Formats: sequence, structure tokens, C-alpha cells
Amino acid sequence: MGELMFPKQKRTKKRMKHPDSILHNKENRTCFLCMKLHGDCRKFPYLEAHHVFGGANRKKSENYGLKVYLCLEHHREGPEAVHRNHDMMRLVQQEGQQAFHLTYPEIDFRKEFGKNYLGEGKHE
Repeated sequence: MGELMFPKQKRTKKRMKHPDSILHNKENRTCFLCMKLHGDCRKFPYLEAHHVFGGANRKKSENYGLKVYLCLEHHREGPEAVHRNHDMMRLVQQEGQQAFHLTYPEIDFRKEFGKNYLGEGKHE
């Protein structure tokens, strides 16, 4: 008697398909900053995705493909890690803004993200 006449169907959550990074190819298994800073193109078995613009702009970073793939040293642990070193974070943000301008020339970056990371007079 405890059975429902119409049992609930299981619903699986659909995963959103986000665009690939416009800055960096994940399939290469290289660290964006190892290459950029040191010309080091070695392959890593494990990389972490880093959203170029975090906080309130994290979802926008995801939707526009503004992600890079970083080794642990450059993401969270080392002296050049973006989450520990403001200069490294700013470098990645500037690279992200430049890539955004090239990929989405019709969209005003400053209106979308609320800030210009390239300095005054550039891509205002």
C-alpha cells in the first residue's frame, strides 16, 4: 500500500557546456605560467583550472573562456602562485583582457567586468 501510483522519476542535473579557454589549451597539459614566465613547456599529469577573473566575475570568466591551467606551484603553492602573488594575478588578468579584446571585439570589456586591467589609455 505504501507505493506511489506514479513513482518520482530521477532527474539528472544537466551539466552546462562551457567554452574552452581562449588563452590556453588544456589538452597540451602545460602550465600557462611555466610557459609564459620561464619558457617551460613540460607536461604535467595534474593541472588546476584558474578563472582569470574571480569573485563576482567568476561565472563570466567561465562563460567567456577566460581560464588558464596552472601547476600547483603557479596556482596555490609557490612564490609565483596567482593566489599568493598579486603581480602574477595581475599578469594573468592582463593576458585575459587582451585575449577578450581579440576574441570579443564587439563587447566592451570594462562594462562587462567593471575594470580595465591594462592600465589607462589602453582599450578603454
